[in-house]
Amino acid sequence: MILNLIDDKTRAVDRFRRHVSPGKVDFFRRYGMDFVQGRREGPYLYDMDGSKRLFNLHCNGGVFNLGHRHNELIELLKSALDEVDIGNHHLLSAERGKLAEMLAELSPGDLNYTVFSVGGGEAVDLAIKVARAHTGRTKIISVKGGYHGHTAYAMATGDEKYRRPFGPQLPGFIQIPFNDIEALRDSIDDYTAAVILETVPATLGMAIPAPDYLPMVREITAANNTLLISDEVQTGLGRTGKLWGYEHFNIIPDMVVVGKGLSGGIYPIAATILREPLEAVFHADPFIHISTFGGAEPGCRVARRVLEICSAPEFLARVNQLAGKFESLLTELLSQHNKFFRGFRQLGLMIGLGLADEDSGPVMTKAAFDNDLLMIYAGNDTRFCQLLAPLNISDEQLSELAVSLDKTFTDARRLRLLLEGKTKIENLWHGITGKHKP
Repeated sequence: MILNLIDDKTRAVDRFRRHVSPGKVDFFRRYGMDFVQGRREGPYLYDMDGSKRLFNLHCNGGVFNLGHRHNELIELLKSALDEVDIGNHHLLSAERGKLAEMLAELSPGDLNYTVFSVGGGEAVDLAIKVARAHTGRTKIISVKGGYHGHTAYAMATGDEKYRRPFGPQLPGFIQIPFNDIEALRDSIDDYTAAVILETVPATLGMAIPAPDYLPMVREITAANNTLLISDEVQTGLGRTGKLWGYEHFNIIPDMVVVGKGLSGGIYPIAATILREPLEAVFHADPFIHISTFGGAEPGCRVARRVLEICSAPEFLARVNQLAGKFESLLTELLSQHNKFFRGFRQLGLMIGLGLADEDSGPVMTKAAFDNDLLMIYAGNDTRFCQLLAPLNISDEQLSELAVSLDKTFTDARRLRLLLEGKTKIENLWHGITGKHKP
């Protein structure tokens, strides 16, 4: 049986390499991380050959806020499939209406309308289309180091490295530093349709906004008749200890993008929530924007239950309790590993681990994997490692994590020193011989 599992994994890796992505296979092999997803349950992922179990501290950016294969959501999806299918986007849908009504009830102000998408990038594209249609302007301001997806407009709001291989930048998009209100004042003008930003930019290392930053962004955009788009794909649904991350800053955006966790990890769905006046862009032609699979009816049922769970006061109270426990744990680990672990950023259970230098994030990811943790470094600031635990872990699982994190920091520092020594030797060799050491 064990031999069969190993053989099955070998075939799975080979098939993935030949037909999906040889680059990914080569990357993971190079770093001894050849893991193929098999069984999954709660916070855990198992290699398909049974050789390794990972505690998921990345959650795919919040997709698995409620863990893997949440039993209640799976049963709900099964029962939904006894009654509905994806549905037809041309027709009216009771399921989409119920979910949109729930999103409106859970959103402040007149954020009363929702357009559904399959993923966050598509939802961001729609928000930008609405902004341009409503304002008659074209300029879009986003944040350096932020990330909003890989579709056309979403990619145009992101950093150059995501766009460069695919051609020139689309016109009308500029980036400014996060947390820099003067940069916004200097950039916004009568041509600016919208400012889009994540409440906490995860790919920038969980940068936490200054207390007055988002209120001032809201004030400046409103004064300029520019729309504010809040990307809550990762900060939404309880991740920060409130249902929506922007609630911490007492603002009401013009549009809110929600995704990832809305799926419950089992059925893709995303949403763009609009303030009431903005919905008028669809009045002349309600078919001007469509998404064949956006708001698929089985996914709507799952998403409604996700919203019920994540908006419950007792659920949010538990998230905040866990946030306090993580803060205590990380403070203790910081005192023990301060030569490598330099501090942390935190808003609820959105946490960025600050490390020694730019090479330390990838080193931390490797050391975490070796200690049975899945933890990914921040792509736009590799001095940080993202820590996104499921929102419903137990105290026992947190104690398990404490032991693994302690070992991970120890191993990461050793590995970083080893790599630093290797680099010094290679540089010395190159200085003497003019060649790179073989």
